[in-house]
Amino acid sequence: MRQHSLLLQNHTHRGAMAAALVLLLPFFLPTLFTPLGHAMPSVFSEWNAPKPRHSRLLKSALQRETSDAEVTELWKPLADQQWKRCDLSDQKSALPKKSQGYIQVFLDGGLNQQRMGICDAVAVAKILNATLVIPYLEINPVWQDSSTFMDIFNVDRFIDALKDDISIVKELPAEYYWSTREYYATAIRANRVKTAPVHASANWYIENVLPVIQSYGIAAIAPFSHRLAFENMPEDIQRLRCKVNFQALVFVPHIRALGEALVGRLRSSTSTNEGERNNYIRQFNGAKDKRGIGKFVVLHLRFDKDMAAHSACDFGGGKAEKLALAKYRQVIWQGRVLNSQFTDEELRSQGRCPLTPEEIGLLLAALGFDNSTRLYLASHKVYGGEARISTLRSLFPLMEDKKSLASSEERDQIKGKASLLAAVDYYVSMHSDIFISASPGNMHNAVVGHRTYENKKTIRPNMALLGQLFLNKSLTWPEFQAAVIKGHKNRQGQLRIRKSTQSIYTYPAPDCMCNA
Repeated sequence: MRQHSLLLQNHTHRGAMAAALVLLLPFFLPTLFTPLGHAMPSVFSEWNAPKPRHSRLLKSALQRETSDAEVTELWKPLADQQWKRCDLSDQKSALPKKSQGYIQVFLDGGLNQQRMGICDAVAVAKILNATLVIPYLEINPVWQDSSTFMDIFNVDRFIDALKDDISIVKELPAEYYWSTREYYATAIRANRVKTAPVHASANWYIENVLPVIQSYGIAAIAPFSHRLAFENMPEDIQRLRCKVNFQALVFVPHIRALGEALVGRLRSSTSTNEGERNNYIRQFNGAKDKRGIGKFVVLHLRFDKDMAAHSACDFGGGKAEKLALAKYRQVIWQGRVLNSQFTDEELRSQGRCPLTPEEIGLLLAALGFDNSTRLYLASHKVYGGEARISTLRSLFPLMEDKKSLASSEERDQIKGKASLLAAVDYYVSMHSDIFISASPGNMHNAVVGHRTYENKKTIRPNMALLGQLFLNKSLTWPEFQAAVIKGHKNRQGQLRIRKSTQSIYTYPAPDCMCNA
């Protein structure tokens, strides 16, 4: 009888669990079919919507008032600086009489990492007097985007802009039909170069890659990202990299057209959404406040699962979120994350934690942006979804993104294509009045460098300062705001000269710019 009773209880318990799982299944369905490693963090973070971590500051920020003088200063364009962009179209060098052979490169990473790799590929082809095959963009393991170079960039413009510098072909001649990604993935190949060190010198390519080209007619370099140095590089090679980045790489027409449409809607304060946003628009288009009308800020909110997990920081989502991020970190990086050995407080005080949507919102509010500010959110996916963004939205109700600004027909052109989505964000970022990125990264580096070249206002968050301020739970709003303003006085686009080992794509002066 006792055994029968236990079996009956066990059966009843299993039945209750099954019923509960059936009820909960709709909540799991949206995440069950996401890329590997992403489902569990999404479930946990959405079920455990984090409460504001800085509620005292947030309450004051929601009640903030900004004077006309402060707003005028905030939106004022950058003054002319000592350096200006050079006319790189005159940067030409004679093509060699005969090409040494072909160079293929295989670029991993996201759009902006690939963009820098394309610039370096052109430079390497020039160094070796080789013909460049249009670079192959690897499928990103996270976003699973199969977009090609020609899907993103205007290939004819690219070839024409560089025709006096290097020889470029869209496809290899028939005799090299075998040189494909699949060919190099199946076995060790003599003409594949996979030993290129990070930031290799020009001489390294001459000594190690040129002989391969001369022997086989073609060298395939994979991996290639970050494989060309910035220091001790000939001036003509540096200028050529600048020319590729700022003149030869132009997005395909439909990306530019969509980007231009979004910029126009942001400046005219119209979107595809009705309701609350339009109420705010009418209010701030009226007599009460005409400050900043027609202007907008782009916020690159780099707060995805990869960033959150790799940082090893605590973002207030509780034990479930910590466990989910730790599991993700173990699966993706097998524990090889140095930050894991430090406490959250140590990481924050050193500025090594990405800013959450709440924290970047408090930064913007302290700098003087208010609830009449038009804010464009440039992000692919935010870890935690709308629950994580809600605090930022409460501070900036006129916040827009691709979904709110573009029609369903327009979005269909780029749906499911992370690189095309990033290209639209890049275009809008380059045409904004102010750009700010919540955390450093390839998008931040590429846009900051491009806007420096164009002398456009860009706010660089002082991560160490902000980390220390957010750790101080007794800080009042006036104290927080005063510290933020002081700490960002010289971080709003003031030009900085590149140091020898720094990236030419982030710091374009002096290599890409001329002293006025």
